[in-house]
Amino acid sequence: MTHPIFLSMVGLAFVTLASSQAIDLSLQDLTNRNADFAARLYRTVSSRTDENVFLSPYTLSIGLSALLSTTSGPTQEQLLQGLSLNGLDPQGLPDLVQSLRTLVLQGGLAANMRLGVAIFPSQDFGLSSSYLDTVHTKFGGNAEILDYKVPQDAAETINRWAQDNTGGQIRELLTNLDPQTQLLLTTAATYQVRFNPSFNASETQDDRFFVDKYHVVMVPMMFRADKYFLAYDPSLQCGVLKLPMSDGAAMLVVLPDEDVDITTVEEDLTGEKIRAWIRQLKKTKLEVQLPRFLLERSYTLRDALKNLGVTQVFQDDAEIINMGGATGPKVTEVYHKSVMAVDENTDGVTPGGAVNAFTTLPPRLTINRPFIFVIYQQTSSSVLFMGRVTDPTKK
Repeated sequence: MTHPIFLSMVGLAFVTLASSQAIDLSLQDLTNRNADFAARLYRTVSSRTDENVFLSPYTLSIGLSALLSTTSGPTQEQLLQGLSLNGLDPQGLPDLVQSLRTLVLQGGLAANMRLGVAIFPSQDFGLSSSYLDTVHTKFGGNAEILDYKVPQDAAETINRWAQDNTGGQIRELLTNLDPQTQLLLTTAATYQVRFNPSFNASETQDDRFFVDKYHVVMVPMMFRADKYFLAYDPSLQCGVLKLPMSDGAAMLVVLPDEDVDITTVEEDLTGEKIRAWIRQLKKTKLEVQLPRFLLERSYTLRDALKNLGVTQVFQDDAEIINMGGATGPKVTEVYHKSVMAVDENTDGVTPGGAVNAFTTLPPRLTINRPFIFVIYQQTSSSVLFMGRVTDPTKK
């Protein structure tokens, strides 16, 4: 049986995005490509686990683009293909990424989102000063040479970097390192969700969340009645709810119909599908119940990236150029960790009442079973985070 709230949403008219600000076509092309990469990465990671999933594809794409800038030959071609950037001029990519970073972080988003990108080569591999400057100025990242022969000290340096770049919210990115490590790419991201309008904490009540047919957990369920943007995708049999935030971002909550397995939606999730959902959103009166949750996920992404066709960069003959102009070592691993809190946080946001004075009671949408979410910056439609909540009681 399909979810009744979304039955009337079939055949919605296209609407404009929340922001009327036009962006440069080259930047729009980059955001579309980044969304394509985000969906492909999410599908790869989510297909390997039944647990909660949380990624910052935006941060990872910046890190891989920074790495791409010091590659050549097949290594560079594979990175371009893996990032959905094939056909773009690698030399112009740093300026394009810098422009997109500036656009994304406008309007207060920087206050709620902390991003870290770093490249850590071994002592035997030098990087040119011009490249180090490019990583810092164009990609907002760091590059630091480490002595992996003392792996504990190297790990402490990396963890301290993660802590400094996430305001202390990520304290341990990794626990051990191989002394034979040659080159690491690390990315870290944290985000504090601040809905606008916010949920009223006084209306939060424990309720059931159906993890699967045989497993039910009790979770704090936030509540608010308001006018929300909603869409329904008949091809995937899922509803899409937009929850705007105070910093210019928004969350899409993708809820499969009751008799639809979430994996069937994930298998067909693409960047174009996300863009279509955004275009089809239509405002409606609605009561929303959303579980409070905290996600903290760590990944080693070498195998996931290989699944996307990025293999050469992990080979001994990877074409990564050192400061002497010669090709250097392979990338040993790509580490990624992200943290996000979703609650009734009202700091800097005007708290709203639980129920608006509607003449008739609106329908209620209760997010009480596994769902997918996409967080994007509304001006550019850049996909910042993607995840899946299977069990809100677990990180």
